[in-house]
Parts: sequence; C-alpha cells; structure tokens
Amino acid sequence: MTQLKKQEFKRTNYEEALRYMNNAKETLKKAGKGGERYYKDKKYVKTACGTAYNGVLLALDAWLTLKDVQFPKGNHRKTIKFYQESLSKLDRRMLNDLDGVYHALHLDGYYDGILDSRIIKIGFDTAYELIDKIKPN
Repeated sequence: MTQLKKQEFKRTNYEEALRYMNNAKETLKKAGKGGERYYKDKKYVKTACGTAYNGVLLALDAWLTLKDVQFPKGNHRKTIKFYQESLSKLDRRMLNDLDGVYHALHLDGYYDGILDSRIIKIGFDTAYELIDKIKPN
C-alpha cells in the first residue's frame, strides 16, 4: 500500500471510529445522571458502551491491517483473544489499553450495565487513545 493510500485508509477509518464515539457520547447523554457519579438509565449506558467498543474494534482492525496482520479466514469471527494475541506481539501498551477498554466498556458497561460514570469515563478516554493510533498525519 502506498503512503498516500495508507493516509487515506487511516483517515477513512479514523473518521468512522470517531463517528462511533460521537454517537456513543450522544447516547450516553440520554442516560442522565442521578448526582455526579451515577447514570440513571442502564439501557442507554449499555448502548453507548457497545457503540464505543465497536468504534475501538474498527480502529484496531485498521491498525492491524496497516501492520499486515492476518485476520481469521472464512466465517471465523475475530475474538478478543485474536486482538490480544495480535497486540501482544506488536504493542504491549495497546494490549493493556485494549484490556481496559474491554473490561470497562464491553464487560462492565455493555454486558453488566454498570452505572458508575467514573468507570465509563475511563473506558471512553482509553478508547480515544486507541483510536488516535490511526490518526492520519
């Protein structure tokens, strides 16, 4: 892939990942807060966290593509293990960030519907750090 095509690939995927994050932030606003610490509506928290996590996966797919990582063939889905194994070989810090996002947004936020805004904020902040890895020059 030429440098020009790489930059265009990064730009397209970066913008799409940010679109996911913007949608997630808008959805999270609908959850409302009961005080400063807890959200009120679990449904919106779960939806926002799932959307943000998917934005991270989109960015990771782009980053791994640029690193020439081979994706599962055929009908095999990419699992968290795939991402963890791939990042463990390429970038340990990104692996740690992914683990944090996976737990805060995917498990705690999406599956469990945790309402603690501090945990969700950490997940979102780390998601943005991962997405910035594909930010075009």
